Amino acid sequence: MNQTKITQLQGLEKNVLPLVPLERTFSIYTSGGNKKTVHRRQLPLTPAYSFTDYRSQGQTIQNIIIDIRNPPSGTLTPFNIYVALSQARGRDQIRLLRDFDDKLLTKHPSEYLRLEDERLGNLERKSDEWWQRILSELSE
Repeated sequence: MNQTKITQLQGLEKNVLPLVPLERTFSIYTSGGNKKTVHRRQLPLTPAYSFTDYRSQGQTIQNIIIDIRNPPSGTLTPFNIYVALSQARGRDQIRLLRDFDDKLLTKHPSEYLRLEDERLGNLERKSDEWWQRILSELSE
């Protein structure tokens, strides 16, 4: 509950969330025309399960709700987000749990990869210049 918008309720311990049963009364008529009153009481729970993006790899899930927010322990990368989003059959089956930081999707996924791409680009440029010089010397 530390990441929810729920505040601690007076008289309850920290991280305790009360579940209050819902009660409804309604009337139905039987096939014989008799009126019956039904009183229904139930807890407002929705059965669901969750798992990490790592655990979801290789699965195709019909409908998914994704939380794109940095977890309390660790960080979220564009790689994690891609894995999570790619498990759905299509974008119509994806719902986002809450707002997220746009920087997660606009920054380079890895500073190490960015530096390596830059290094390889420089190496390619130097190799090309070297070959051009060799070819021009051979043609003279």
